[in-house]
Amino acid sequence: MNFWLIQALNSLALGGVLFTLAAGFSLIFGLMRVANLSHGAYFMLGAYVGYTVLDRGGNFATAVLAAAVAVGLLGAVVERVILRRLGNNALSQVLATLGVAFVIGDGCLWIWGGDPRSVSSPDMLSGAAHLFGLTFPLYRVAVLGISVLIAIALWLLLDKTRLGVMIRASVDDRQMAQGIGVPATRIFTTVFCLGTALAGLGGVIAAPILSVYPGLDADMLPLALVVVILGGLGSLAGAFVGSFVVGFIYSFGQVLFPDLAYMILFLPMVVILAVRPRGLFGRITA
Repeated sequence: MNFWLIQALNSLALGGVLFTLAAGFSLIFGLMRVANLSHGAYFMLGAYVGYTVLDRGGNFATAVLAAAVAVGLLGAVVERVILRRLGNNALSQVLATLGVAFVIGDGCLWIWGGDPRSVSSPDMLSGAAHLFGLTFPLYRVAVLGISVLIAIALWLLLDKTRLGVMIRASVDDRQMAQGIGVPATRIFTTVFCLGTALAGLGGVIAAPILSVYPGLDADMLPLALVVVILGGLGSLAGAFVGSFVVGFIYSFGQVLFPDLAYMILFLPMVVILAVRPRGLFGRITA
């Protein structure tokens, strides 16, 4: 019984990590129709930036902020300098993001080397929590809480602000939104910056759990893709629910059937998409 409870808590923590990665991916994919294959690289870069800040004596909050700002600014530059020039050529945009992922990956390897880097959790969250009679790392519980706070903040942004209205209008019908005066180019840059900043933030938050190492991007990107496809194009609720569904499936699959973990992950996705091609929370978009 203890095994199942501990594994369930680990799955919730992994789901929280996945949401910080997949939320930005879902926003970018839903608005710009770009499968941003560099999203995992932004996640890894954020983790390395956070590690560097901590290694030089900064606190965890400073590391999270530095990673989010640095990666978000890089995302804005990539959108304005590369993706915007490619127009509506989806294939070229996907290939460009793949190239950016390779550049970031090799850059991280050149700067930080190939050895894994461990990151300690904040001192105030380094203890243990007692849940259901079990001792469980407090930081992993905090990750779950952080993911919920990020979900609430994004919901408030998208549903309660003028920017959110413009983003949702562009997701639902981009051509109509442009026709009524929504500044699409600025919205695209803002969303891409926000999405990559979330990835960078997620990398720092995940670092004490996953550590930081070359190839972290390749390990996390497939999981984010599954979350976005499963939850539904551009759906924040879908990204949130999908992250925890994938977290449970992948975590238990890794423990119970390590050789079949990816099959166990992708098979339910195929079945769900056969019943709901637009995902759990997806809608028809223009």
